[in-house]
Amino acid sequence: MYEKILLAADGSEHSLRAVKHAIALVKGEQAPHIDIIYVVDGEKSKSDVLHYGNTEIIQTKRKEKLTPVEEILMKEPISYEVHVKHGEPGPSIVKFANEGDYDCVVLGSRGLNQLQTMVLGSVSHKVAKRVECPVMIVK
Repeated sequence: MYEKILLAADGSEHSLRAVKHAIALVKGEQAPHIDIIYVVDGEKSKSDVLHYGNTEIIQTKRKEKLTPVEEILMKEPISYEVHVKHGEPGPSIVKFANEGDYDCVVLGSRGLNQLQTMVLGSVSHKVAKRVECPVMIVK
């Protein structure tokens, strides 16, 4: 049914549940592929620079957040690629999804940034409203 999925992940519990649903959507397809997008917002980027200073350490820390997601995917016969983007998560995911040829976007209902969810509205809501393909929001 779905061969190419975009998975928005940030290492949160919701994104770990989302990866399992993304796998279920592509399982059994001829050439299943999942693109993982992790968006680093401006505030997080600034705090990372202030906290770690070193670009290599910052990149390593960001990749570590996605390690559990990748560990789940490595157990499956599914190709995947990680894309790290910078900007506001909602619009960045929407832009990436709409520029790609995805069958579905899968993301968790909540991420690591609880303040943004309360103050600005949820990323999942923004994505669901603006992405041009089907969206699965995982609780």
